Amino acid sequence: MRLSTEEVKHIALLSRLELSDSERERAQNELSQILGYFEELSQLNTEGVEPTMHALPVQNVLRRDEVRAGLTRDQALQNAPESADGMFQVPRVVEAE
Repeated sequence: MRLSTEEVKHIALLSRLELSDSERERAQNELSQILGYFEELSQLNTEGVEPTMHALPVQNVLRRDEVRAGLTRDQALQNAPESADGMFQVPRVVEAE
């Protein structure tokens, strides 16, 4: 399937890309090739093949969500550049009226 110049311009617009004429022509060729590969894949017989999300088995590698002790207030403020009354002190970003 060959993409038209207008289709590539539309894709570039949706992607918020500014393409020169040579970049647009290159994108047109490359995107057309990619769509051609998908056309080839659609001709494969996939009857009896289970749909998968990943090519390899995937397992959750995250740690268990367990409650544990956190930092004390003093530990949290230990490396703060400035603190006052047990709180982080930061520069004012809103002007006073």
